[in-house]
Amino acid sequence: MKILYLHQYFKTPEEGGAIRSYHIASALAKAGHQVEVISAHNEANSITKKMEGFTVHYLPVPYDNSLSPLRRKLAFINFLWKAYKKASSIPADLCYATSTPLTIGLLALLLKKRRGLPFIFEVRDLWPEAPIQLGYIKGERMKKWLRKLELKTYEAAEHIIALSVGMAGPIKKMVGEKKVSMVPNMSDCDYFSPNPERKPQPFTVAYTGTLGKANRLEYLLNVANLCQAQGLDIQFKICGSGAEETDLKKQAKTFGLTNTDFLGSLNKEEIKKVMDESDAVYISFDQFPILQTNSPNKFFDGLAAGKLMILNVQGWLRMLVEQNRCGFYHHPRRPESFIQKITQFLNDAEHLKTYQQNARRLGEESFSKTKLTAQIVNLVEGLTK
Repeated sequence: MKILYLHQYFKTPEEGGAIRSYHIASALAKAGHQVEVISAHNEANSITKKMEGFTVHYLPVPYDNSLSPLRRKLAFINFLWKAYKKASSIPADLCYATSTPLTIGLLALLLKKRRGLPFIFEVRDLWPEAPIQLGYIKGERMKKWLRKLELKTYEAAEHIIALSVGMAGPIKKMVGEKKVSMVPNMSDCDYFSPNPERKPQPFTVAYTGTLGKANRLEYLLNVANLCQAQGLDIQFKICGSGAEETDLKKQAKTFGLTNTDFLGSLNKEEIKKVMDESDAVYISFDQFPILQTNSPNKFFDGLAAGKLMILNVQGWLRMLVEQNRCGFYHHPRRPESFIQKITQFLNDAEHLKTYQQNARRLGEESFSKTKLTAQIVNLVEGLTK
């Protein structure tokens, strides 16, 4: 089968970041399908690259998390136009379209209308609700149009894949349960693994991901500030870049933090090294309800690496770590709650080891990359029989 894969922010392991699409495309190719990905990059010209059994067409559409809301919207529209022209020249039997942004859904709709190309729609964030709650979309007419586009996309899709229970629920209410599957992000348990030689001195907490408005990393800096003030031997490593990076570094300087390092954007190999040198992984989001439905890639990397999982967000992730005894939730606006809960792990190495082993077990049993990519391959093949 010829599969056209649409993902504006496609990443490879060498680049780092969210590489779910890389794993899915690889699995589809290994299953014997011809996969061609259309994505974007920040270069001046279009480039086509051969990957692990599949092809990626990169279109010149510059994008960065630090762009203004207007420039982001223009980037979405620019990619929509260029990707439609490129897709029109690629033979395909099925389209696999992954959001964000929601304009990917519009592209899939256009291809279905013009070419009769059926599509699967993968929902990574509940657009437009996420940018609406975050204040990026304010006009009532635009909100109404985007919500109509969302429903139309769901209705036209052959099937919908949601990345969390919180995302799947609202979609099922719109189009029914049979049309929706929940396939979360994946733990790469072959690549990441626990480091048995690691000795927590100092105890190290890693954050790997975007430094954006939605992540509210000042919550973590407040925690670091209180830990330093109380003389706790805890080091914080912040890996990533984004729109809030400059302000976060200024805040760290204002606090006079000597226990916090900003390491910048790292590729997957560099992230693995940071994981090997860390004891815990910190997951941070702002307190908007929509962000509690997220399925962050860094969470599942942390499970695979066998780390204590620390969250300042509620929802399904909090339920997971508490039910599986592999981490804890602390109130984002109460850094003292972090200290109250981390103390038991600082003082009891066996307790920490138990939670870390539970994290790895959860990754292997429930979120294995091998199992979840196979689930998607079976879903894709089942729809075309």
